[in-house]
Amino acid sequence: MVAVVVTFDRLDMLRRQLDRLHEVVAGGELHEVLVVDNASSDGTGAWLREQAATHPHLHATTLAVNSGGAGGFNHGLAWAVDHGADLVWLMDDDGLPEPDCLTLLLQRDDLDFWGPAVVAAQEPSRLCFPIRLPGGTRVVHDLASVEAAAVDGLIRDVVIPFNGVLVTRELVARIGYPLAAYFIWGDDVEYLWRAQQAGARIATVVDARVLHPATDDLGTPMMGGRTTYNHSPSDLKHYCMARNNTVNLRRYRGWPHVLMFWVKTLWFYTLTKPTRGRLRTSARAAWAGLRGDFTGHRRYLR
Repeated sequence: MVAVVVTFDRLDMLRRQLDRLHEVVAGGELHEVLVVDNASSDGTGAWLREQAATHPHLHATTLAVNSGGAGGFNHGLAWAVDHGADLVWLMDDDGLPEPDCLTLLLQRDDLDFWGPAVVAAQEPSRLCFPIRLPGGTRVVHDLASVEAAAVDGLIRDVVIPFNGVLVTRELVARIGYPLAAYFIWGDDVEYLWRAQQAGARIATVVDARVLHPATDDLGTPMMGGRTTYNHSPSDLKHYCMARNNTVNLRRYRGWPHVLMFWVKTLWFYTLTKPTRGRLRTSARAAWAGLRGDFTGHRRYLR
């Protein structure tokens, strides 16, 4: 049983997370922790080398360049498989599993890709990421609604990838690794949809919890509150979102969904938050994705 953590320039959060993972290792359910440092500039690499010298279960590698979350999980999952892991626990550096999170997840042995409820660290009664319940269009934002909708403690076919999720070696052998070319944004959705397409048994275990800082990048209201848009002030995040979402929708949902996403983008940056530059960026990103060009985000790296 191996945990994979991907980190970039968040040393304080990483310290807190690894303290928790050391506790889980001491409990006997977790055997190794592999940390992929995405060329951090805040001393993370040196600190990890010191920690690995005193914690035999901790292994760390610092990549030569920042490959984004997508590249980090691609590298980390392959590393875990090479270590012989039959089960891999994947997480970003900003999530904090509750002490019993892994115990509750491991009680399920009938799943291929499953994880905890991801709740807002600032307000644990609220979900950090809204969930669309299966079998309809209802989107829920609070933990109580998820608990009420659960069957046998699970929300089937729903999971928030890379936030404390477990994936089996067998599923990885079937579907491969996350797409490193995506850099950030949408790589988690693509991996989930790929797993669904392969018939994987997927679920959220609602009693297991990971605390995650709430973000304002998701769900900006538009069209009079009838829907939302994933607006981010970051040009890098927006470019990757526009490119990768276009590719994901085209590959797994079809052209009507792509067109709906483009209509929402046009509406949002024309009427909701008029930003002519964002429309140009969106068009460039979408066209690049359809051409299979995953290099354009580099212009926004600092």
